[in-house]
Amino acid sequence: MNPPRLVEITPATHRVEIDLVYATERNLTGKPIYRRAHCLLLEPAEAALRRAIDVAAQAGFTLRIYDAYRPPQAQQVLWDFLPDPNFIADLGRGSNHSRGTALDLTLVGAHGEPLDMGTGFDEMVAASGHFHAGLPEPVQRNRLLLLGVMHAAGFTHIESEWWHYELPGSRALPPIDNAASGPWRLM
Repeated sequence: MNPPRLVEITPATHRVEIDLVYATERNLTGKPIYRRAHCLLLEPAEAALRRAIDVAAQAGFTLRIYDAYRPPQAQQVLWDFLPDPNFIADLGRGSNHSRGTALDLTLVGAHGEPLDMGTGFDEMVAASGHFHAGLPEPVQRNRLLLLGVMHAAGFTHIESEWWHYELPGSRALPPIDNAASGPWRLM
């Protein structure tokens, strides 16, 4: 049996913007978690991302990716910082990011600015939930637009994070250790 194959996502190969916040201090821990900034997805997730890119482009938008494959070691760093199962998957359950089948992203408009989603990426508050009541109508529309793009491409969402999408059935796959991520080791 062949090991899982991660595919690198770049602006040149995929017509996306990439801002891997876990390779910077601009994440909830305040410290870089990744030593290297490579945006990676398992082959089936990469194929679905290509569909999402095309759907978004039809509506005049680009995707900005904040995170994709996340080694289990990085997941542990996040859990140690914020052990809240509403927002961070513990290693016992595993994160679909660690399976290479999940990504965090937003839509970017024609002028290069991300759409207003009401909360920032990784803002671990109730208002980050997909259908949080009380958000202004333009924010609700923007979230629904992203939801439609990603669902049309074959992804599903989780309730608590407007930015998180994953392939259905991902839990059946094993996590991919950092050492098994080929030449793109993040940690």
